[in-house]
Amino acid sequence: MHEVDIPPLWLALFALASWAIGRLAPLPLPFGRALGGGLIGAGLLLMVAAAAQMALHRTTVIPRRRPAALVTGGVFALSRNPIYLADAIVLAGLDLWWGASLALPLVPVFMAFIARRFIRAEEAWIGAAFGADYRAYCARTRRWL
Repeated sequence: MHEVDIPPLWLALFALASWAIGRLAPLPLPFGRALGGGLIGAGLLLMVAAAAQMALHRTTVIPRRRPAALVTGGVFALSRNPIYLADAIVLAGLDLWWGASLALPLVPVFMAFIARRFIRAEEAWIGAAFGADYRAYCARTRRWL
């Protein structure tokens, strides 16, 4: 079951809920499509940048796998979870793109859900693997932004 319990699936489910809200109760904002498109693009760029940094350090991007390296530079200096942050940015962008501004409260719900379902366990594994280096990283870098 863990093979299908992955963040992109949850992002897709939250996006589907947002789309449905937008269809049932559309409330487009002025410049919503432009802003939404920009957020989607920024989120995708952040995802690619974070994944590339992880690949350069030869560590996994797959949740629930043990990391081989502690990545703290680049986009990881801004956020301990840039890929999850990118997911939230993409979700907010989709809400705006689809005129589903009433679905925007799902973004913090998604973030809380991802933190509980994935981030807490990942932080425990990384903390156990990298000890003091990870604690120092946590002291200077926020979980989200």
